[in-house]
Amino acid sequence: MLKISNRAIQMPASPIRKLVPYAEAAKKRGIKVYHLNIGQPDIETPKQILDAVRHSDFKVLEYSHSAGNESYRKKLVGYYKKVGIEVTTDQIIITTGGSEAIIFGFMACMDAGDEVIIPEPFYANYNGFAVEAGIIVKPIKSSIETGFALPPIEDFEKAITAKTRAIVICNPNNPTGYLYSAAEMDILKLLIIKHNLYLFADEAYREFCYEGTHTSAMHLTGVDDHVVLMDTISKRYSACGGRIGAFVTKNKTLIDATMKFAQARLSPPSFAQILGEAAVDLPDDYFNTTKAEYKLRRDTIVNRLNAIPGVFCPNPGGAFYAMAKLPIDDSDKFCQWLLESFSYNDQTVMLAPATGFYSTPGLGKQEVRLAYVINVMAINAAMDCLEKALEAYPGRI
Repeated sequence: MLKISNRAIQMPASPIRKLVPYAEAAKKRGIKVYHLNIGQPDIETPKQILDAVRHSDFKVLEYSHSAGNESYRKKLVGYYKKVGIEVTTDQIIITTGGSEAIIFGFMACMDAGDEVIIPEPFYANYNGFAVEAGIIVKPIKSSIETGFALPPIEDFEKAITAKTRAIVICNPNNPTGYLYSAAEMDILKLLIIKHNLYLFADEAYREFCYEGTHTSAMHLTGVDDHVVLMDTISKRYSACGGRIGAFVTKNKTLIDATMKFAQARLSPPSFAQILGEAAVDLPDDYFNTTKAEYKLRRDTIVNRLNAIPGVFCPNPGGAFYAMAKLPIDDSDKFCQWLLESFSYNDQTVMLAPATGFYSTPGLGKQEVRLAYVINVMAINAAMDCLEKALEAYPGRI
């Protein structure tokens, strides 16, 4: 019998999407499913940027430069300047989504067997990207009791070995919504200097900060060669299907090395670059309405969750996710049970079990992630379902 690779065997399935067949079956039974499981915004993609694609006019759909269209990179220089990040066009490589930016960073900065430290819970696909690159994730636990604040520096020090090459930070965080402070970013700065590490900064949710301000890793001084920004338009402009991101660093040796990976995949998507370029031209106040809507949704879902007996949900400072601790025995079983065996007024709710966001086995058994990407009326209906479900769930503790 033909064999598949060990890499394929080790590659984790998506914990966010694995419940989709159960949701589809529920819908076939006539059950309405409220999707709080995945970060797919319902905010409309701006018409202006879709029109830029619709009205594009060329005879041949050519490859772009492997680094991305120069016109787009020039626009991004202006965008980054507005958020206090000074870069040049030759310090930016346009990628196929933020995912490719992360993969490029892992591949260009680390060899097989090297280690990367990530506070957990973390974006589940980091595990998959690590398997692809042949590197090892060393998780450091953050706690729901502290709202998932940065773990103590001592925990990082204990995890650092001779094979450690980088730290990954997602700010604001997916899945927790935690917004790392300037002081916490300074702690990471000291660590990467002391141990000569890269700092990979996933800043997909930069625009969505509700209390306090966003401190980019690119704002840190004296560590230009250490910092790599991984960015994407997916959540910023509600354009997840565009698959356009960016790999940004002032480290010239690294940018030159990463270009070889970019050349190997030829070029990023052309239509989506047109869309991304048009997005930079949106009015400066574009995010005001979107941000206010997400804040209203956050306040609604957090208040509703904390009003349910036995539930605890810290108030996330950014992104559009909340993590909640529920009085249940097993979040994987509970989330499947919601779709297979429960309904309230022919409705149920789809959540993401938190186990998929932890690398350490056994963690997240009582936690779920909720993406508040549906409107307030739908959120309230979903919370009604969740409250009734927790009353009926046979594994309640």
